[in-house]
Amino acid sequence: MHLELPTKRYYSIGEIAKAFDVNASLIRFWDKEFEALKPKKNAKGNRRFTPEDVQSLKLIYNLVKERGYTLEGAKTYLKEQDHKSLDNFDVITKLENVKNELIKIKKHL
Repeated sequence: MHLELPTKRYYSIGEIAKAFDVNASLIRFWDKEFEALKPKKNAKGNRRFTPEDVQSLKLIYNLVKERGYTLEGAKTYLKEQDHKSLDNFDVITKLENVKNELIKIKKHL
């Protein structure tokens, strides 16, 4: 999954929801359900997601929306998997980004 997000320290829930093409309520729900998500909250209670949170959201999105895991199944998967599988996910994400860049370059030729 390739997300169109600018490089920033923190992202608002609206930016995240738009990038994933889901409702902000789903992001809030996942925030409550998954321990891997730890967005910062300001004095008003607005969530500010870090790039690490975005990576966690990518993994959760992949498990739930793309691979069809239930929420309980995704939670179990995240708890049981070691960092090796998460590293594999990072490698796949980076390869997808490289692929997207190569496709853009090909279109310009």
